[in-house]
Amino acid sequence: MPVEITWWGHATCTIEDSGVRFLTDPLFVRRFAHLRRRRGALPGPDAAVADVVLISHLHSDHLHLPSLARVAPGARLIVPRGSVRAVPGLRMLRRVRGLRITEVVAGDEVRVGEVRVRAVPALHDGRRLPLGPHRSPALGYVVEGAARTYFAGDTGLFDDMAEAVGPVDVALLPVGGWGPYLGHEHLDAGRAAEALARLEPRSAVPVHYGTYWPIGMDGIRPHEFHAPGEEFERKAALRAPGVVVHRLAHGERVRPEGSG
Repeated sequence: MPVEITWWGHATCTIEDSGVRFLTDPLFVRRFAHLRRRRGALPGPDAAVADVVLISHLHSDHLHLPSLARVAPGARLIVPRGSVRAVPGLRMLRRVRGLRITEVVAGDEVRVGEVRVRAVPALHDGRRLPLGPHRSPALGYVVEGAARTYFAGDTGLFDDMAEAVGPVDVALLPVGGWGPYLGHEHLDAGRAAEALARLEPRSAVPVHYGTYWPIGMDGIRPHEFHAPGEEFERKAALRAPGVVVHRLAHGERVRPEGSG
C-alpha cells in the first residue's frame, strides 16, 4: 500500500501509511497572535481526522491547543517529554477530549498498528515561549511502515543529521518560516537542499512556508513568503539531483516515490 502525503499548510501534513493516519503539528486557524493565513483555504474537517498526532515542539504554531481540540476524541498524541507540564492545556484536552498523550525523547519508539514511530533529534529551541523556564526537546519523527517518512518539524542543520535520522524514503522538510528572517535553528531553501544531500531520500515535500505571515509586513521582503518552495526545488536539483521534489499546493496530496 503506497504512502500518501497531504500538505495542509505551514507544518501541518497528513501521512497515511499502512492504514494509520498521522497528522503533524496541526494549525487550523485564519489568524493567531500576529500571524494571518495568507495563502490556501482553511483546511476542512477532514484535515483533523487522525489516529495519531505528532507534535514536534512546543511553539504555539506547532502545538496549537484550539487546533488539537478539533482532533477526534481518543486519538493518540505524541509530544516531546515535558510537554504536559509546560502546557497545562494538554491536561484539559486529555480529560475533555480523551486524547491519549505519550511523551517521548529522541531515540524513543512508539508502535501504532503495523507502523513504528521513531523520535529523532532536531536543532531548535523547543520551549513553550514566552511562558516559564520548562524545557522540552524539539524533535522530528520518522514514520516507518510501508515507507520511512521523515517529518523534520523545525530544525537547523546539525553535524550528525544523517546518522541521527537514519535511512528515509520521503522527507518533509521546512524550507521557510512566518517572517522575513530565519536563524540558524531553521532550514531555509538552501539549508534544506543541503539536508537532502545528507539524508538522500528518494523524494521530498517542502513545508513550513507560504502560509502564515505577520500582519502589516506584506511589503517587507515578500519573496521570503512566496519563493521558498520554488527556490528549494531549484537548489535541490543541484545539491541532490537524485531526489524527486513534490512542491504541493495547500490541500494537495501525493504518493511519493519510494513510498511503497
